Amino acid sequence: MPAIEVRDLRKSYADVEAVAGVSFDVAQGECLALLGPNGAGKTTTTEILEGYRKADSGYARVLGVDPSQGDMDWKARLGIVLQADRDLGDLTVNEAVRHFAGYFNNPRDPAEVIHAVGLEEKAGARNSKLSGGQRRRLDVALGIIGSPELLFLDEPTTGFDPAARREFWKLIEKLKTDGATVLLTTHYLDEAEHLADRVAVIARGRIVACDTPAQIGNRAEGTAIVTWIENGTEQRESTARPTAFVNELAARFTGEVPQLAIRRPTLEDTYLSLVAKEDES
Repeated sequence: MPAIEVRDLRKSYADVEAVAGVSFDVAQGECLALLGPNGAGKTTTTEILEGYRKADSGYARVLGVDPSQGDMDWKARLGIVLQADRDLGDLTVNEAVRHFAGYFNNPRDPAEVIHAVGLEEKAGARNSKLSGGQRRRLDVALGIIGSPELLFLDEPTTGFDPAARREFWKLIEKLKTDGATVLLTTHYLDEAEHLADRVAVIARGRIVACDTPAQIGNRAEGTAIVTWIENGTEQRESTARPTAFVNELAARFTGEVPQLAIRRPTLEDTYLSLVAKEDES
């Protein structure tokens, strides 16, 4: 049974259809990154799956349960990191993490979690004294403290410096190794490419593509850009057959082709193309 099943999910606000027939699955132990521009329907979709909002129509099951009917036992199996900071009053980092650990039957070690999000030096600091990025790290700590079966991450590394982001990625990889399922929304395309088994692009309330990061939008078969130096200037060729073209190019040179480089479409290139096509339709 998939960890998440979604079929023809719909949600409107007045005359705006925020979610317009979304369908996808997330297998157990998989990380699916949900990508899309602001207003595309990412947050509404995830909030329905988390049980915060009720869909107008369609089918959704999260860990086998209709999220609009999920009880406390079901909620205890989820970890949720929202975009907005939690209201923690004036608790210290250590107090907040240990307090939330008490809600779960099998929590992670609080000290280990504080270390994993890079807040060891701030363990005794009160929430009101933390920077925005540090409060974000604390939100992540509270989302993973319960050893969740399914983890919802909504823009989790906003405010993280590059080193902290990579430490967080290691933590998510460890959770996946332990069997956790992850639904990730992020604007960092390198984060999606690093963490996700598959990515789904949502635009105007619809899933427009869903595949592995390497294959989405026929990325692997997309036109490649070959560049090299010839007669003292940079040359450039767009081709769908880069290997064959490089072989032809090599025959014109004795030895190495000067500064030869082949660039295929990045995930960002493909994502922007998919969103642009949907905007034009």
